[in-house]
Amino acid sequence: MSGVSAGPRPSPADRALSLIERIVPAPSAWAFALRIWLAMVLALYAAFWLQLSGASSAAVCVAILAQPKRGQALSKALYRFLGTLAGGAISILLIGAFGQDRVLLLVSVATWLGLCVFVAHFLQDTRAYGAMLAGYTVAIVAVAHIDTPQAVFDAAIDRVAAITIGIVAITFINDALASPSTWRTLRKPLSEAFSATRVFASETLSQADPGSERAAALIRRIAVMRADASAIGGELDDGARRAAGARSAIAALYAMAAASRAFTAAGRMLGRDSEAVAEARRICLGLTEAGSDADAASDRLGALVDEAIQGGTSDPLEILALQRGLDFARAVSFAEDGLNALSTGCRPRRDVALPTHRDLPVALRGAARVGIAFAATALLLVAAGWPATSFALVQVAATCSLSAIAPDSKAFARGVLIGMPLAALCAGIVLFGVLGGEQGFPLLAIAIAPVVFVACFLSLNPPTFGIGFILLVFFMVLLSPSNPQTYDAQTFLTNAFLVTMAACILFVAVRIVLPISRAQRRVFALDSARDSVLDALAGDGGDATTRTSLNSDRLLQFSQWSSGSGAVRAASLDRAFDLARLESAAARAHVQLCRLPDDPALNDAMRQAREGLEAADAATLARSVRAFLRHGRSMNAPTRLHIARLVSDLVTAGGVMESQHRLLRRLGLLRPA
Repeated sequence: MSGVSAGPRPSPADRALSLIERIVPAPSAWAFALRIWLAMVLALYAAFWLQLSGASSAAVCVAILAQPKRGQALSKALYRFLGTLAGGAISILLIGAFGQDRVLLLVSVATWLGLCVFVAHFLQDTRAYGAMLAGYTVAIVAVAHIDTPQAVFDAAIDRVAAITIGIVAITFINDALASPSTWRTLRKPLSEAFSATRVFASETLSQADPGSERAAALIRRIAVMRADASAIGGELDDGARRAAGARSAIAALYAMAAASRAFTAAGRMLGRDSEAVAEARRICLGLTEAGSDADAASDRLGALVDEAIQGGTSDPLEILALQRGLDFARAVSFAEDGLNALSTGCRPRRDVALPTHRDLPVALRGAARVGIAFAATALLLVAAGWPATSFALVQVAATCSLSAIAPDSKAFARGVLIGMPLAALCAGIVLFGVLGGEQGFPLLAIAIAPVVFVACFLSLNPPTFGIGFILLVFFMVLLSPSNPQTYDAQTFLTNAFLVTMAACILFVAVRIVLPISRAQRRVFALDSARDSVLDALAGDGGDATTRTSLNSDRLLQFSQWSSGSGAVRAASLDRAFDLARLESAAARAHVQLCRLPDDPALNDAMRQAREGLEAADAATLARSVRAFLRHGRSMNAPTRLHIARLVSDLVTAGGVMESQHRLLRRLGLLRPA
């Protein structure tokens, strides 16, 4: 009608092809599903050949270890094996102690479950899975044989054997079919994150601070690569060096973002760049371009810092800006070195840890939720006189434990609620429709293939991961392949009902048993940040690089749980970033104070700095800064650089104390006026 052509409309054939491309999985997804199916078939065949009583556990192990990358599968396999050993040993111990008293046995199992889930909250990635697995393995071994305690030892040995077969099978298939290496797949997103951080820094240095929301989004993009970085170690002989390079690069990206924002903030407070600060800005902007020499830039920026101290500059903000420019250049150098180590396997310049933030109240509630759900289910089933109580308790223990370490327990519970009935339906169709009483292994292998492939496709899509994972695992649990295969319809229907009931119990438990709202999570994170700031002010802040990673993870979690209007959310994030800056600055300042020489000219300034940090007194910190700058001119070059780092951190800490005095007073970090 307006006379503007909208262009030729796509033909029906083009629309059909576009629809097919969206629906049909990519070749990599087909290859992943094929590897998992072959590994399941191999694990089942080996378990049948060895005549294990729990042969299906080998296939279930493969389903749980189904990961698209080799390093992920190897890392998870290692901690699955260790968790199974620990759980089997505890099962034998508990049965030996409480085998004649079911109540005490169930109470001890519930307590052990809660303890393992609590520990898992403070571990990372596959380590957390291993701790959680040690918990519900006790339910699988001890509770499942509550009526036959004399068989627990044999059951534990059979389970360890089945798990070992599953691990060997999936490892062999991944190696034989060239499963994608984690380090290769990590290299591209890490390089892209490096480029994105350079763009963020360029915008920050040349224009203005993009704000805490943009910084949190960048942290989110960087943080998702930590799991892959920790999974590289077991892939190759030089995997440990590649993993160290990836961790160093990730930590450097955090530091680049923080240093660029700090440089811009210092320049804004200066009002007008001095000649040295203007040169530092030009150097840092040059580092945001590919092909720059970060080491040469670090040398020049270090010289500018030394000249400022030696020249007796009277403006601490100039020292702050120059030092943050030097920090930025060093972070760029570490990022480039880490990427090179990841790609080539050479030894990186440093090996740093990437700790994650966990809140104690969240861990306690998660552990208590699992214990309460298990105990309540046991009480309900025993009171109802249900004949298959042990099987139901095993499923409740497993699903509740898995949900406890999931990033979003409610989303995982929804996936379980959908996946369990779907797994029961598929198992019933395969068992009574496709197999229909037959005993041939080739028919079994062919019959499970469609379900395995569909489950793998679903698990590769983040929104449907929970459904795919539950379908893949509990399809094999309910099918329970054995030699010879049993076809007891009543037992199957009972088990299908019990796993569905376990899904409903989990769905209800995560909502009514000690639920944690977004507001509560923000309060917990704020309380944790307050405790960390107090430790840092007292000199217990720890390594600066470690604190940067820990703070970045806390800020990421805080941003995920923040809500409200845009202005309210932005202000909340700004306060969280300010607390992180105060903590990092205080921790680094104490480190630099310990590195300064025992010089009479510096002792008084060092005493004032410690007192100012411990009392959170900005005025005392300012006096110590002036004293350090006054005496710094007469020191040697290494001491001058230590003084510059110290002054920059003391200025940062004092600035946050002054600008956020109301927040700090409300948190109990400042004394009432």
